[in-house]
Amino acid sequence: MKIPPVKVYFSEEDKQEIIAKINEVLSSGQLTQGKYNTEFEEKFASYIGKKYAIAVSSGTSALEISLRIFGVEGKEVIVPTNTFFATVLAVLHAGGKVKFVDIDPATFAIDFEDLKRKISKSTKGVIIVHIGGIVSPSIEAIRNFCKENDLFLLEDAAHAHGSIYNGKQAGGFGDAGCFSFFPTKVMTSGEGGMIVTDSEDLMEKAKCYRDQGKISLNQNVHDKAGYNWRMSELHAIVGLSQLARLKEFVNKRREIAKKYDEKLEAVSKIKPLFIPPEVASNYYKYIVLLDEDIDREKLKTCLREKFEIRLSGEVYELPCHLQPFFENKYPLGTFPKSEYVCAHHVCLPVYFTMTEEEINYVVAGLEKSIKTI
Repeated sequence: MKIPPVKVYFSEEDKQEIIAKINEVLSSGQLTQGKYNTEFEEKFASYIGKKYAIAVSSGTSALEISLRIFGVEGKEVIVPTNTFFATVLAVLHAGGKVKFVDIDPATFAIDFEDLKRKISKSTKGVIIVHIGGIVSPSIEAIRNFCKENDLFLLEDAAHAHGSIYNGKQAGGFGDAGCFSFFPTKVMTSGEGGMIVTDSEDLMEKAKCYRDQGKISLNQNVHDKAGYNWRMSELHAIVGLSQLARLKEFVNKRREIAKKYDEKLEAVSKIKPLFIPPEVASNYYKYIVLLDEDIDREKLKTCLREKFEIRLSGEVYELPCHLQPFFENKYPLGTFPKSEYVCAHHVCLPVYFTMTEEEINYVVAGLEKSIKTI
């Protein structure tokens, strides 16, 4: 049996509908910023519970556009060091300065106490990242803190389509939320991203930025240093198809996670990350914590070579402050919580078509590999 880390799913019915709509668009000649972009934006905004959604070329561009609108140039932006490097690059490309904070090992999310310590006169705002689809239980306290200190709160919800905290969708807490539709995500458009917000001003500026800074779709008049951050109609069609399945996708991932929870109770030296009861994760990642004496690379190699089980990437293997980009700037031990959890976890395979037989095989392979290495 071969177990991949992820699988993108399109039913035959979905494929036929996508192909029919693509044929329609190809015949119309309007391959970008057409009716399917608009429909995708409206339906995604409704799903999240926000007034506006702006379709863009990637989750990274969603972040950078938002940061440009928030005016971070020359200012500090608080970023958890345990995030994908695109979060950091978005701040830098928008002209901001990254100020790292540590994370809470219980949720892999930003450490609120460290956040409060790191605020300075130069701080413009905070990016909170919903790692693995887990919305931090501190999200409302962090939002209130940002309001009290006149800071923006930007949600990096690249992992969190359909994740919920206290009945509210991820992406619905901050001044803006940013999503990625990369093929590994719970839903995909192939390539693409989305900004969600209740701010009409932010929405209008985002649409300007994504289209080379043009003041309108039909005028070659530019008042911002924008870029080509548009989403094509072809990508929007795929995104619409996946959005229609999102609830189904998330429910299935929660079922898989529940089975993993039950079956892993008997496996020693590992422990699934506990999800607080008020958090309904989408289980973009199923995170398992490892005992200190487990060599992660040996474990992954054994699973791959002996059982043909491939694990997905960690979240994350290396915190951002230890990336070569910041070589010698942050000594080991600067952010101890992030450094520890990044080094002591793996993420088990989760995908829509996963069967109970496959789940049992992963758990058995994991147990045997731990005893072998």
